[in-house]
Amino acid sequence: MFTNNYKMADKVIEVNSIYEKVHHYCREYLTDEPADFSVTIAQEDIAFEKRKSDSEYAFEGLPLPDFTEDMLEETAVYRKIAEKMPEYDTFVFHGSVIAVDGQGFLFTAKSGTGKSTHTRLWREYFGERAVMVNDDKPMLRITDRGVTAYGTPYNGKHGLGCNISVPLKAVCILTRGEKNSIVRIGKSEAYAMLLQQVYRPQDPLKMAKTIKLVDRLAENTELYRLACNMDIEAAQVAYNGMKG
Repeated sequence: MFTNNYKMADKVIEVNSIYEKVHHYCREYLTDEPADFSVTIAQEDIAFEKRKSDSEYAFEGLPLPDFTEDMLEETAVYRKIAEKMPEYDTFVFHGSVIAVDGQGFLFTAKSGTGKSTHTRLWREYFGERAVMVNDDKPMLRITDRGVTAYGTPYNGKHGLGCNISVPLKAVCILTRGEKNSIVRIGKSEAYAMLLQQVYRPQDPLKMAKTIKLVDRLAENTELYRLACNMDIEAAQVAYNGMKG
């Protein structure tokens, strides 16, 4: 068994794993602080991830993946952490967070719409003013003071992100369009997408807590819909529409 502590979203997690690879994956979040909670992986957790991935690929009509056990363990660790975080008013969200001048902007959309491409345009447009927080699975913590977005090790296939936190200024639902335009929307227009993109715990009580947290996110964060054509002008239009 391999054991280390990692700090994510201001909580320290003791990870006990069968394989060492997960600790290399999380190395940028290593800490010697005492743990707030621990996750321990057993062989049945790896078997569960294998069954789940096989069923998802089969449903899509794709060849079954040949994931190694240490790769499956990485997903098992992620799942156990994500299941626990709602207890700390925090959840994992599928989206891309970029910060400009210390303010975070979260882009979310259906798969394949171009979240990563759009945030790349922001980095090109703003240069050193822009910092990639997380390109796939940031954590969002909801408090009475607002919403904070955190980097996590789970930062997408390109590994874009870092171990920082920023106040979240806005959430933007990305769509494709011939012309770049952005509009502010209400909770009712955004809610279905927000609920679709949040990590949904298997435990009913934690799922109920997650729904309450999504409600607070929608009520206390500016919400927008952006139509963009993936020209660099899209970054300018989006930022000017949301910066306030």
